[in-house]
Amino acid sequence: MSKLFLATNNQAKVREFRSLLQPSPYQLVTPAEEGILTIVDEVGESFEENARLKAIAGAIKSQLLALADDSGLEVDALGGEPGWLSARYAGEGASDSERVNYLLSRLKGVPWEKRSACFRCVIAIATPEGKVEFCCGECWGFITFEPKGEQGFGYDPIFYLPELGKTMAELPPATKNQVSHRGRAARKVYQVLERLRVH
Repeated sequence: MSKLFLATNNQAKVREFRSLLQPSPYQLVTPAEEGILTIVDEVGESFEENARLKAIAGAIKSQLLALADDSGLEVDALGGEPGWLSARYAGEGASDSERVNYLLSRLKGVPWEKRSACFRCVIAIATPEGKVEFCCGECWGFITFEPKGEQGFGYDPIFYLPELGKTMAELPPATKNQVSHRGRAARKVYQVLERLRVH
């Protein structure tokens, strides 16, 4: 079975991708499993740039087909913030709860009907030779007034899905994988892997 390198050290993302990409003709491997300590700094200024940077760096360092994603939350009332800066919105090294609380503080006084938001995910798949293809997914909802739910990670506890009547963090993993931005992008990955498959 060929290996597919997951260019992330985020263990929550690793677990989610291992679930999303099953069954797969690939063995998904992490940087730690391949003895790679760092991948690359996220210095791009869009989801696409950061996903591309991580996927290419991962492919070159591992000499394997590599997958990386960059994803985040775009809040309409904040002009699309935090966007591609979602992971660093409350400062470098901030915890998930600190990021959630900071975002809620920025939305203080904003009424429910103006709290619309979009979770966006861009997955880049790269070969060691530098060829890259992208898969994108998005999920629309609203930002709640307080966190709710214990599942998921990141901004999931404050992202409310009107059609399900729950936040992303209240959904069982299988349901989240069906509706999430990352799940929607991941379902497009198989076709790209077929095209890029290294024989």
